[in-house]
Amino acid sequence: MGQPTPASSADHLPISSNPSSTMSNGAISRPHQPDTTHHHIWLITGPAGCGKSTVAQFIAKAMNLPYIEGDEFHPESNVEKMSRGTPLTDADRWDWLTALRQEALRQLSAGSQGVVVTCSALKRKYRDVIRVAPYYSHDVLVHFVYLHAREEVLIARVGARKGHFMGAQMVHSQCSILEAPGPDETDVISVDVSGSLEQVEEDALAKIRQAVEHELVRDS
Repeated sequence: MGQPTPASSADHLPISSNPSSTMSNGAISRPHQPDTTHHHIWLITGPAGCGKSTVAQFIAKAMNLPYIEGDEFHPESNVEKMSRGTPLTDADRWDWLTALRQEALRQLSAGSQGVVVTCSALKRKYRDVIRVAPYYSHDVLVHFVYLHAREEVLIARVGARKGHFMGAQMVHSQCSILEAPGPDETDVISVDVSGSLEQVEEDALAKIRQAVEHELVRDS
């Protein structure tokens, strides 16, 4: 099992960002995460090519939160299947999803107010595995930031990558089984990633801040 650190083969958008959006080492000078009465798990989700890792790292840096790269928790057998273009089965995913949930809870129990996690979460039942987290820690709120775009946009972006194990066939496979979040999944924030990297990052961050503000109003 991997460690919760960025991977060079992660789901990055192949677009140059401006200096204000560039990830850099070192501490952030002004954390943007407001104080709340809950701990938060922010799942950055969507099919291959949507830019989960790029957006997640931006959000983690902007909110001064730890970041967990979901791809690093796949067992080698899953990575081998994906590199061959073989879709993962439900059985392949259960242990992976459970490991991500447990690592997120571990980060929170270690003192973090929140944690940002990348996870494709293509089906509702996969999202439900993460939604169990509050059962283990009752002050935890789970949020899904669903990144989406047309399949042809995602395929073009994956084609622009170097050294990633997911190819165009994997994008098509994931889009074919994708269960887009329904209106009753009220813990989901939807973000269209068809625009520029800067637009996507700022839109995602603004919607996350809005969700936290709503929580503060609700709990006041």
